[in-house]
Amino acid sequence: MIGYITLGTNNLKRAEEFYNELFAAMDIKQIFKTDKTIAWGKNLNSPLLTITLPYDEKPATVGNGCMVALRVENPEAVIKLYKKARELGAKCEGEPGPRGKSFYGAYFRDLDGNKLNFHCNS
Repeated sequence: MIGYITLGTNNLKRAEEFYNELFAAMDIKQIFKTDKTIAWGKNLNSPLLTITLPYDEKPATVGNGCMVALRVENPEAVIKLYKKARELGAKCEGEPGPRGKSFYGAYFRDLDGNKLNFHCNS
């Protein structure tokens, strides 16, 4: 159902380095790159996460209440990828752990303040 999700950045190079390293741990690769936008995914037919400099040339800001949820296979992957994000400079928004009966997740903000999580159904 989801084609792609776009997050704004004010520093494309810094965002590219962050997501290249983070997604390498998930076997996700950079799919395309322009002077304003970079996208990552498994292939063009899978959901993509894109980072972009705003086209209106105003500063990128964080959407309050917006979040990107990245599904992984198990709680161990949630922990591993959360730790990787934190090593790369992400800020904690919720340590890894169970949330309810069948959901395991960890929440963080990327270098631009965008909120993401890694999660799995346990």
